[in-house]
Amino acid sequence: MTWTQAVAPLGGSMALSALAALVPILYFFWALAIKRMKGHVAGITTLFLAVLVAVLAYGMPVRMAVMSSVQGAVYGLLPIGWIIISAVFLYKLTVKTGQFDLIRASVVSITEDRRLQVLLIAFSFGAFLEGAAGFGAPVAITAALLVGLGFHPLYAAGLCLIANTAPVAFGAIGIPILAVEGPTGVPAMEISKMVGRQLPFLSAFVPFYLIVIMAGVKKAVEILPAILVSGVSFALTQYLTSNFMGPELPDILSALVSIVALALFLKVWKPKQVFRFSAEQASFELAAAAASSGHVGPRHSSFQVFRAWSPFVVLTVFIFLWGLPPVKKALLGAYEGSNPLLNLLNPLGKWLTFAPEVPGLHKLIIDTTGKPIAAVFKLELLAAAGTSILVAAVVTKFIVGISWKDWLSTFAETLHELRFPIVTIASVVAFAYVANASGMSTTLGTLLASTGVLFPFFAPFLGWLGVFITGSDTSSNLLFGHLQKVTATQLGIDPVLAIAANTSGGVTGKMISPQSIAVACAAVGLAGKEADLVRFTLKHSLILVVLVGVITFLQSNVLSWMIP
Repeated sequence: MTWTQAVAPLGGSMALSALAALVPILYFFWALAIKRMKGHVAGITTLFLAVLVAVLAYGMPVRMAVMSSVQGAVYGLLPIGWIIISAVFLYKLTVKTGQFDLIRASVVSITEDRRLQVLLIAFSFGAFLEGAAGFGAPVAITAALLVGLGFHPLYAAGLCLIANTAPVAFGAIGIPILAVEGPTGVPAMEISKMVGRQLPFLSAFVPFYLIVIMAGVKKAVEILPAILVSGVSFALTQYLTSNFMGPELPDILSALVSIVALALFLKVWKPKQVFRFSAEQASFELAAAAASSGHVGPRHSSFQVFRAWSPFVVLTVFIFLWGLPPVKKALLGAYEGSNPLLNLLNPLGKWLTFAPEVPGLHKLIIDTTGKPIAAVFKLELLAAAGTSILVAAVVTKFIVGISWKDWLSTFAETLHELRFPIVTIASVVAFAYVANASGMSTTLGTLLASTGVLFPFFAPFLGWLGVFITGSDTSSNLLFGHLQKVTATQLGIDPVLAIAANTSGGVTGKMISPQSIAVACAAVGLAGKEADLVRFTLKHSLILVVLVGVITFLQSNVLSWMIP
């Protein structure tokens, strides 16, 4: 028996229907930001409330609402939860074996300045990981690295979430832009060009904004040359690659250029004053006194430093390989070629890939356009990004020389520590699936799309809302991309601009998405402190989405020549 979604189920009133759709979202913000509930409690209760709204206000059959939440929870476990488990596990291996002490020393040897460390790790290295993997891995790994360097966990998580703004649109080998071509019919290259004429402004601004948040305007101005090198090199490369190569490589190439440019610049330029946190100043003075008296720490060879970084080098290689189209196809068991290695992987990938239909849900919900919605459990065990990180952890076992017993005990310890964060992730993704399947997301999107001449300004807010609900720029594009195109066409606006605005606006919603918050807290050991992180990132998310809205509005009018 099928069920049809309604855009305005409450007596045909968009206002009342939108108010009902907002109830779970407003509750979630209240639960975290005001009531300060633990993340897993807020997530589970929000999911329960969303199911109630879907059933009572939208008329969704109870079985469908429940099965939608089950589908979402499974997706929250694989691939998202699996990435977090494997990424934190890899990080813990380097800590357990003492390799992270060498990593810390090597970063300090480039610069002891905390501001510059944020630019190198949170902004540039995080962008590289976003381009290669996405799905939470960049924030999990870079936040853990900063905590290991001595950053406060809340600041490490918050700064990495904000830094992740710049690369999200081109994340995971350009998937957000490649995916939206299907439902909209607009070539991915055209969308890539337009996003590449919006996001570089944000990418050049974010490094400065990060340091202002971290240390204030005065301290940011002190390292303005380094900020410009980091941000402008990234933004310029992002523009060139997105406009002349496509959406697959802007993040990876921009991040590499930014890292190399800043590292080389720091060989010839140093800030007048090294910035450290007040809490660590006393320990630094003790260390400086010891050094002046001849008591210096052990010196590490280049080989030792390379060995310490090797787990993350291996991680980068495997994540990159997992994202290559031929390898991806082999890992999914769909490869048709002559490469002998991929031919060996292909049957294993086929055996470890499952896509069973969700019972009582698959193609039984008719969306507002009259099309049935497919609902399957995508269980891609070998192709999951988390599996690539686990393989890196296996290789790391031999690099760092840890025994299998200690390797397994560290993995068990990781699972135990992440039990509540994983519940949080599963519940908030389940909420997103219920919001999509019931039509709540469509109601809110339709309301925003009815803003008339101001639509270009509000178009990024639609992407922002989509990423907040789903946790993914890809999902937001699939959810609202067609709506953006139709609305823009009706208003006489170039649909390429509206679709790109959905993508660019979506990146600013990533830092407050419940699943991103849960991932970041899990990575830095702040399980149960999700409320504090939401309070840290919320205002910055709003500031940046307004900035994207202004850029889009100007491009629809006075800067229309920027539209490809």
